[in-house]
Amino acid sequence: MRFASKITRQALAAWVAGGLVTATLLASLLWGLLHASQQQPGSLIGSQVPDLTITSLDGNDMKLRALHGTPLVINFWASWCVPCRQEAPVLAAAARRMAGKVQFVGVDIQDTDSAARAYEAEIMSPYPVGPATHGSYRDFGVTAPPETFFVGRNGIIQSRIIGPVDSHRMDVYLAEILG
Repeated sequence: MRFASKITRQALAAWVAGGLVTATLLASLLWGLLHASQQQPGSLIGSQVPDLTITSLDGNDMKLRALHGTPLVINFWASWCVPCRQEAPVLAAAARRMAGKVQFVGVDIQDTDSAARAYEAEIMSPYPVGPATHGSYRDFGVTAPPETFFVGRNGIIQSRIIGPVDSHRMDVYLAEILG
């Protein structure tokens, strides 16, 4: 009888310990899910596009806020950024396909003028690209390229992709800003 009682107590203790571990893991998961859906501090999603002007490599100024009323895709890139090279064909194809419907803009960051020009001569983006001459990539919370922002007609940032853009996500976010 003592042996059976001892086994029952050990089994009960194991079940209680397992239950506590499971409850802790589930509580942590629930907390993470609830907080992940909240807007990140400093996130611009749902905010007016920051005041930024680029001077394209061909010398023209483009003020992002002046594009109010036009859906906008803003891509932050650099010549030394390998993922930027990987996503360049996706951006170019989407810009060509959406010409007249969506304005694409490429903002060169953390680069020299000569490196940016050499990169662009190779990539040949079908949209304006150049460094910010008023405002900064930091105003968007960009820490490293590539990052892409999707802005609705109302000038409100709808979504953001950190890292290289792929065709599927490009189509999903374009539909969002055109909707």
